[in-house]
Amino acid sequence: MHRREFLTAVAASAAASPAPNSVVPRRPYKDGIELSVIGFGGIVVVGQEQATADRTVATAFERGVNYYDVAPSYFDGEAEIKLGNALKPYRSKIFLACKTMSRDAKGAEQELNRSLDRLHTDRFDLYQFHAVTTMKDVDSITGPGGAAELFLKAKRDGRVRYAGFSAHNPEAAIALMDRFPADSILFPVNFVNWTQGNFGPQILEAAKRKGIRRLALKAMAYTRWPESMKESERPYPKCWYKPVDDRDLAGKAVRFTLSQDITAAIPPGDERLFNMALDIAADYRPLSDTERQDLFAKASAVEPIFRA
Repeated sequence: MHRREFLTAVAASAAASPAPNSVVPRRPYKDGIELSVIGFGGIVVVGQEQATADRTVATAFERGVNYYDVAPSYFDGEAEIKLGNALKPYRSKIFLACKTMSRDAKGAEQELNRSLDRLHTDRFDLYQFHAVTTMKDVDSITGPGGAAELFLKAKRDGRVRYAGFSAHNPEAAIALMDRFPADSILFPVNFVNWTQGNFGPQILEAAKRKGIRRLALKAMAYTRWPESMKESERPYPKCWYKPVDDRDLAGKAVRFTLSQDITAAIPPGDERLFNMALDIAADYRPLSDTERQDLFAKASAVEPIFRA
């Protein structure tokens, strides 16, 4: 899909969106803060004109979404810039999370200050090490001159309220939880990864033991795109993986994630899938045993996007 076609499709989708049915529920995070169980990933506004992005964020806010997450690496800063502009009317009413890929203190400070400027704020409610994947990441972050030093400094000077990280590897996630006083961890909690890749349960349990809050990614992920499929052929160009878009299966997938002991989940960055997740969460109920068995059967023989 060419960029112009993509923008046209995005605008049409926004114009055709139904009126909000109901607000999404909230769950405790820390210190009396409650977050909407569905978070708004900044990639949702990528590709939208600013006026459309403003409407997208306004609609999400009206539906009760108060948790917004972004990173400078999302489409070379486009997500930060557009989300920052769209959030101006709501900044004092929402929980804003950002990330850095820098593993050293100097680089992390530069990214932190640039992100604060792009998002028109003087403080992030949550600042995170982004995509911790290897033990080298952990060693760099926590070693002399590592980004952990900047995070602790930023908490002291008020630029950051809570500190955490996102993780794509159980060993690295558990090691970083042992070495750094994280307030929360953001990681994949997904029915295919869980059942076919044994990815997720060990991170969840380690975080619970340490009193670290749990935030979820990839609830609606299914598997990787076929290697033969070109990026331009993908029906969801902002998703690097193949998402679940069947309404019934997506309902069970999101409800599986929300049935775990987590605070909130961030859906894919495609606005159609984000809106679907909002509808599912607004009518949330735990999975029955029969529904769980059916969901796990559908995951059988599917290749997960993450393995332990």
